[in-house]
Amino acid sequence: MAWIYLIIAGIFEWGWPVGLKLGLSEGGLRWGWLVFSLMTMIASGTLLLLAQRTIPMGTAYAVWTGIGAVGAFVIGLLLFSEPATLARFFFVGLIVVGIIGLKLASPH
Repeated sequence: MAWIYLIIAGIFEWGWPVGLKLGLSEGGLRWGWLVFSLMTMIASGTLLLLAQRTIPMGTAYAVWTGIGAVGAFVIGLLLFSEPATLARFFFVGLIVVGIIGLKLASPH
């Protein structure tokens, strides 16, 4: 169950950078997006807390941030037209390899 919590926590990590990016416009603060950001931070942190009851902290944190980073990368490509360069894909691929490696090396 801890790995499920951790994966869902990583998915919630995608929400807060999106909320922060959309939370400020030329017209000022967009409070709905900022609240969305805060709520996804709380959900993500709570699920990370639950996952760390059995998954070692270093592993849980690395996987959590990795899932968040990869997801934010993909969302940036799809929703915000961020650059899709070969180098960026290569280095995000290294993060994915690291996440898989940590899962395989974990005793839980």
